[in-house]
Amino acid sequence: MSKKSSNFVTDLEFCPTCGTILPLPGMEDYVTCKLCGFKINVREFDGVKITSSIVFNRPEILLPETEEGEVSSGPLADRKCSKCGNEKMIYTTRQTRSADEGQTVFFTCPNCKSQEIEYS
Repeated sequence: MSKKSSNFVTDLEFCPTCGTILPLPGMEDYVTCKLCGFKINVREFDGVKITSSIVFNRPEILLPETEEGEVSSGPLADRKCSKCGNEKMIYTTRQTRSADEGQTVFFTCPNCKSQEIEYS
């Protein structure tokens, strides 16, 4: 379903005037855009199924997987392995937190395969 206005052609979840995400229908007769005040009759949402989901990544999924005996590859950092004392560790980076925070660095020892995480 879509609504047409002079500004946008949108799905019902978005304001056709300013493009903002509309709040979910409640007990009121109208759904009102929080930004521009556009109102749409709540009956327009009859029969529309609204679903949402939240997916969290587990840290073990983000770590590079290697099979037993396989040699990991990647850039080396001058970092001493806390388990075996090797002077170099392979690293990868991921943005696991919000964009205004530092990235997460995953270190893997090429010698003993020990893994360490650094939140910078």
